[in-house]
Amino acid sequence: MEKETGKMEVQNVEFQNLENTQTERTGDEKVVNNRLEILLDVLLPVSIELGRTTMFIKDILELDRGSIIELDKLASEPVDVLVNGKKIAEGEVVVIDKHFGIRITNLVAVDERIKNLKK
Repeated sequence: MEKETGKMEVQNVEFQNLENTQTERTGDEKVVNNRLEILLDVLLPVSIELGRTTMFIKDILELDRGSIIELDKLASEPVDVLVNGKKIAEGEVVVIDKHFGIRITNLVAVDERIKNLKK
């Protein structure tokens, strides 16, 4: 609204403080921050990296059924668990019925994961 002086009247708006908003759950469930709850059903790609190598195009074109590609890791070394392309853990390959799986053996430290996010 304009006053006689030609200036507009300004009012402050108050917003709810979201920083300390938490939902408490009963039993063994943990207290989860509301800000994180909206992310819990977001799908991220998870991949397992057995190893890497580089090859000349000539050698790639010669690949055929039964060809073997040597990777930079030994069979006894842990595989890398990548979430959204970032390493979050290491593990070992296991077979469950007829399916492969990964048993997590080591998590990447939180400060290391944060440092990798900046890359």
